[in-house]
Amino acid sequence: MNKTPAMIQPETSALMVVDVQEKLIPAIHQSDACVEMMCRMIEAAKVLGVPMIVTEQYPRGIGPTIDAIRKAVGDIEAIEKVRFSGCIESVIDQLREVARPYIVIVGVETHVCVQQTVLDLLRLGYTPYVCADAVGSRRPFDRDIALERMRQAGAVITTTESVTFELLGQAATDTFRKVLKIVK
Repeated sequence: MNKTPAMIQPETSALMVVDVQEKLIPAIHQSDACVEMMCRMIEAAKVLGVPMIVTEQYPRGIGPTIDAIRKAVGDIEAIEKVRFSGCIESVIDQLREVARPYIVIVGVETHVCVQQTVLDLLRLGYTPYVCADAVGSRRPFDRDIALERMRQAGAVITTTESVTFELLGQAATDTFRKVLKIVK
């Protein structure tokens, strides 16, 4: 039995940006690099027409989504939540509306909100693609263990560049040239 998921494509995928907020990001290990990769994934998703969902964990306590991410996502409004998992009713409604089986995940913290979101997505029948270079935790060990747990549960652990080129599918197109500028 082959357990390898199909190649993802823009028309079968959505991007979920989990809880990239002002009071949390400064505490995240290597946060600048992590945020840069998140922004690259968001920009590539825009070029490729991949729909996006953005969540915020208790923004009154943790603050709003950071400026870099707000700027990158444009007019997409963050969905507020208090559950650690991003799979709250309004998010699930949006996922059903876009009807995409593959969900690319970026955000923080890997071992809390990202992991619980991914585990719920798996329970709901989605295939999460976790961009390991675009998720972060305060402690690297927590991040590493969470990535392994999500892999064991059935999520695909990958990188933003790998996902971007898989979504792209081919070179020598105008879209390829646009995406190449983002990746470089």
